[in-house]
Amino acid sequence: MAQRNATNGRTGRPPVTSRAQILVAARQLIDRDGWEKLTVRRLAAELGIGPTTMYHHVRDKEDLLLLLLNEYAAQIPRPDLPSDPRDRVVAAGLAIHDALADWPWAAEVLTADGFMGLIGPSALWMVETIVDATVEAGRTPDEAVYVFRTIWYYTVGEILVRAHSPRRPLDRDPFFTTLDSTQTPQLAAIANSWPTLAAQNTYPQGLQALVNGLLPRD
Repeated sequence: MAQRNATNGRTGRPPVTSRAQILVAARQLIDRDGWEKLTVRRLAAELGIGPTTMYHHVRDKEDLLLLLLNEYAAQIPRPDLPSDPRDRVVAAGLAIHDALADWPWAAEVLTADGFMGLIGPSALWMVETIVDATVEAGRTPDEAVYVFRTIWYYTVGEILVRAHSPRRPLDRDPFFTTLDSTQTPQLAAIANSWPTLAAQNTYPQGLQALVNGLLPRD
């Protein structure tokens, strides 16, 4: 017969005190229910431990999210960076995009409550790469911040739009079928191909065009 945990009434589940186990459980909860519903008390209940035990490992929800973000960032492989500074900016931008695409909730967290300024070195190498390469390309540090922010907004926007857009079957009725072709001739002309075109991953081409505009070659 399974042993009953005297402190929480659950059966067959030993107390969890490892930070690594806590982070795995937190990620599973987020993947299932979303990061907004993550709380220290809810996570403690999921693990079958008391909130007091949980608070030995994390101070609050913000601390827990930061631990998750930094652990995730530490696992992101660093690409071989090109020698050309503009190409390095593109490579770092692609690394940011790919990391966020694999776990879109992180993009949402990083756009809220100043989290971007709280992440650790494991994620900041991508920011440093873009800023450093921009300075090497001849821009001032202030301009380098502008370049990074522009790339960041483009990247996060693309991730969040795709994450929150419902998947539309390609065999559904085409978009814009009710438009008056005399008023919107271009949209009417591409209505049949819009779903296919919209589903394409054009982020790399867009990033390259953005960097070409921000850091044109002499």
